[in-house]
Amino acid sequence: MHVASRLQHIQEYYFSQKLREIEGLNKAGAQIINLGIGSPDMPPHPNVIAALTAAAQQPNTHAYQGYKGVPALRQAMAGWYQRQYGVTLDADTEILPLLGSKEGIIHISMTLLEAGDEVLLPNPGYPAYRAAAHLSGATPLDYDLTEENHWLPDLDALAARDLSRVKLMWVNYPHMPTGTPPPAGFFERLVAFAAAHDILLVHDNPYSFILNTEPAQSLLAVPGARAVALELNSLSKSHNMAGWRVGLLAGRADVLQDVLRFKSNLDSGMFLPVQLAAVEALNLDESWYAELNAHYRARRELVFELLHLLGCTFTSDQVGLFVWAKVPPQYPDAYALSDEVLRAARVFLTPGGIFGSNGNGYIRLSLCQPVEVLHEALRRVRAATGQ
Repeated sequence: MHVASRLQHIQEYYFSQKLREIEGLNKAGAQIINLGIGSPDMPPHPNVIAALTAAAQQPNTHAYQGYKGVPALRQAMAGWYQRQYGVTLDADTEILPLLGSKEGIIHISMTLLEAGDEVLLPNPGYPAYRAAAHLSGATPLDYDLTEENHWLPDLDALAARDLSRVKLMWVNYPHMPTGTPPPAGFFERLVAFAAAHDILLVHDNPYSFILNTEPAQSLLAVPGARAVALELNSLSKSHNMAGWRVGLLAGRADVLQDVLRFKSNLDSGMFLPVQLAAVEALNLDESWYAELNAHYRARRELVFELLHLLGCTFTSDQVGLFVWAKVPPQYPDAYALSDEVLRAARVFLTPGGIFGSNGNGYIRLSLCQPVEVLHEALRRVRAATGQ
């Protein structure tokens, strides 16, 4: 039996393979410290867990749910966008709850793209964008992000290319993996570019609350964005709910209705107690984000120290759940550094090349480990490097 041709360009997700390798090392007694994956290790707010528990104990909360989520969840999402981003959304037509925003990447691609279409992808960028393009039958086209251009697309260079078949462009700021926040005026330039070339922007926005010293930004706040942009968002990082799978797609009602046509054939709705707990999470006050970021700031200082031990260079103004750093010149690429640290110190770091060729000379470290674990990682790296 042969698999479908749509999988010919799709490999097993890098972290799926690496976790299997790490599991094997741990079974052999290695006790690897994983600084690779950005899965928040802290729990959600106690009120969120209490809301889940209370709803799950009710006898009438266990049935199939609607594909658009309950009104209370959509209204909470709309209220969150209004308070945090200054964006007014119609809770009935301009918000579509998702089982995590990652599924939205596939849903959007399968709804809007097909063979003959082209889609612009950031290099480096989240690998799921490329996989979704291939699964849809569209042709992925990289646009370069480089340190020299502050990890922003060169829109003038892009405009000089043949964009006649480009239907969609993925953007992601604060950017993963580089931690680049959106500078002033950048979203406005993106919207103008998309309007000029008849391209739909899809902004993947899960990191806007993590270590960002500026107010959280939404692309949809830009005048004219509603006509050319959609936005994905998530409670995974902002509310420590990665395993709960609660995300959303916001934007044009007509496009969301088309995405719903695809989505409704794949799932049977979100568990009602999870939806009601998400309502509680979305209504938390600013003290939640302040406490969350206090933990991440303390962790980031230790990660900075670890990177100094490895001879890596980096900027200190990055935001999000990771730190992105340039590997020292004695290594041919970040894979070599990652393998050496894993072997010598039993600490796993993510090689930047998994995010695209422009990431080959960089390493990514996650902040999703307690300070005690990060201190142990520092001890191991010091021992391995003789410092």
